[in-house]
Amino acid sequence: MSGPGPVFGNLPALVIAGGGGGGGSATDGAANGGGGAGGYRSTVVGETSGGNSLAETLNYNVLGSQTFSIVVGAGGAGGAQLNYRQGINGSNSTFSTIVSTGGGGGGAPSVGNEGGSGGGGGYLDLGGSPSPGQGFGGGGGAAGIATGAGAGGGAGGVGANAPSDTVGGAGGAGIASNITGSSVTRAGGGGGANSGSGGAGGGGAGGSSSVGVAGAANKGGGGGGGGLRAGGNGGSGVVIFAVAGGFNVSFSGGVTQTSATVGVNTVYTVTETDPGSTVTIG
Repeated sequence: MSGPGPVFGNLPALVIAGGGGGGGSATDGAANGGGGAGGYRSTVVGETSGGNSLAETLNYNVLGSQTFSIVVGAGGAGGAQLNYRQGINGSNSTFSTIVSTGGGGGGAPSVGNEGGSGGGGGYLDLGGSPSPGQGFGGGGGAAGIATGAGAGGGAGGVGANAPSDTVGGAGGAGIASNITGSSVTRAGGGGGANSGSGGAGGGGAGGSSSVGVAGAANKGGGGGGGGLRAGGNGGSGVVIFAVAGGFNVSFSGGVTQTSATVGVNTVYTVTETDPGSTVTIG
């Protein structure tokens, strides 16, 4: 007689990609856009994914054992202090079937890159578009050389256009989650060059005749645009998931993670992985 078939439940998780790097330029160049936040996808009931989207569902067999692929994306490099260097997009993060797209690099001075959230545009340029269900687009830059640049989009809000020809746009806000037992905001966009503030949730501020500030590590924050200097690096992503107490959880080699008890669940925060990393639950 065969045993019971699989019974599926939702596995609560956050999957956040690496943030995009801010644009960079030489001292005689123009203002550069902030990097977009890494794509933000949630399967936590009652919370949201990026771009004001509903939480998704990640099925797992509560009666058996399953192995999932797991990848934590790196942040993208900020553009170098050379003649107009676009910020580099962040790398994707993956947990099972959930893939979050790396944040878009900031323009230098050019249109911001598309990404999980879009990168900000340089002077006179538009921000990049976001990935659906993962974040918001970047803001556009103002007219003129060495002036305000657009900000990177965040998971929870658009990157602002440069408000004037002397001030950069503010990075888009991230999203707060309680999966770890307390409210933490992640995936903020990078500010545009000329002192645009970084978005709540780890976005780096834009530089003013200075290097852009890096996005926060393991929050997927976008890097700030360089103010006639190099752009800030994007922050690395993270994968966080919760399982009911009593389940066995084992990781392959090369995974850096911590765990904590939150109510009846054990919550795992994965901050670094090697190629081909997996986790087995059950």
